[in-house]
Amino acid sequence: MDLEAAFQAVGEFGPYQQRAVAVLVLTQVYMACQSMLMVLVGYTPQYRTEQQEGSALSITFTEDVDSIATEWLLVKQQAYKVGLAGSLFFAGLLVGNVVFGPLSDRIGRRPVYLTGLFLEVVFGYVSALAPSYEVFAASRLLVGLMNGGIGLVCFVLTQEYVGKSYWAMTGTLTSMAFAVGIALFGALGYVIQPWRSLATAANSSGVLFFLLSVSLPESPRWLYSQGHTQRAEEVLRYMALRNGNGAADLLLRRVGGAHVGTRVRSSSGVLQLVLHPVLRLRTMVLMYVWYACSLVYYGLTLGAGDTAGNRFVSVALYGLVELPAYPLCIYFINKHWAGRRKSMASFLCLAGSACLCTMLVPENTGALLSVTSLALVGKLMVSAAFNIAYVYTSELYPTVIRNAGLGVCSMSCRVGGILAPFVPSMRALHASMPFAVFCLSGLSAGGLGLLLPETLNSPAAETLDELGSPRRSRTLESKALLYKDETWESNSL
Repeated sequence: MDLEAAFQAVGEFGPYQQRAVAVLVLTQVYMACQSMLMVLVGYTPQYRTEQQEGSALSITFTEDVDSIATEWLLVKQQAYKVGLAGSLFFAGLLVGNVVFGPLSDRIGRRPVYLTGLFLEVVFGYVSALAPSYEVFAASRLLVGLMNGGIGLVCFVLTQEYVGKSYWAMTGTLTSMAFAVGIALFGALGYVIQPWRSLATAANSSGVLFFLLSVSLPESPRWLYSQGHTQRAEEVLRYMALRNGNGAADLLLRRVGGAHVGTRVRSSSGVLQLVLHPVLRLRTMVLMYVWYACSLVYYGLTLGAGDTAGNRFVSVALYGLVELPAYPLCIYFINKHWAGRRKSMASFLCLAGSACLCTMLVPENTGALLSVTSLALVGKLMVSAAFNIAYVYTSELYPTVIRNAGLGVCSMSCRVGGILAPFVPSMRALHASMPFAVFCLSGLSAGGLGLLLPETLNSPAAETLDELGSPRRSRTLESKALLYKDETWESNSL
């Protein structure tokens, strides 16, 4: 039997897979705390300076805050170091995506995931105990390296442990858990305010998730794709046993030469993204869309601590506001009058418009219409656009180079994340400057997104030849007409 039939026999989302996916999903809470750590530990309180004898400058903080800025006096000419530490984390994410993704394809998901999670916990404690800013900044780079690597592998494992019909659900749960993690980190920061204690507490949950992850098996899909059919059968039989299903006679179809040929063809995928005329345009547009989504998403989130009001509440709200984005995505992307293209472009434009409105609202307005509330609306909209971008991008690339396309877009996404920590610091130039950057990024990405084709109810391309073939065009047209007929009939009834 093939792999999907095997999952039908084992149970596509049985009790054992539910527990395994729950561990991976909850690990996102720990990863969110590491991603947002600089929002609170890098907070710079109000301060005043006094000129003393001998041209020495005395700095006095007027708020009772313990952060890396107060401990190492990261103000004035040294203020850039706070944003630099945040950018080093996202630089690590970029390298982690590039290194750990191919590594997990080569040696397996489980060893890469466990090693990365273990090292992230170790480097997280180095951040909490750092004796100097230099050690702290270096540890943030290493934490980001591990976070970016295991984040990708963790997401893949939540898909590969279950049947294909549950992929959308497990992927959405992963994103939702990350948003919940941001909210919980805000609450944790309110309870534990000294920055070293906060960093230690936020990192300690990683120890628990590592211990829970040790018992996770290797991905049966990865084993099967690598020709380790017998080991894949053993994992599937173990899943069936834990699910209470009898699958002792489960036998998979042996992997043939076609799989090897597919891997060889996909190795030149990155070059095809540049050479193929259709893919070249799609890749350029998608790279900018992912960059803008990341810049606005992380820029608004990392700037939560600088907004008016309680910074801990602001961080929690910036996490909780994401949760309604996911049902909105599921609703709109499956409607024929919205689809993937219009939904993603609309959410991006709405995010840019919300940031534009923040520049028009005075600081002392009521709670209903304020800079913070409009920024939260922008975060909601860009979260929805970001989630759609993941689904939409995978459908725009043919199967033979889908991983290459997603990898390039993810690299562009990390560039936006690297720049994001510096955008809130642009308040020094003008109070509305960060929102002006987010506004232009969202509106321009939304406009460019309309250049992409719609993929709703369209057959997925398997090879490069199908992208521009007349047969594929006729198939798309017939499917679109069939969908319109079915919609008209259902409405008439």
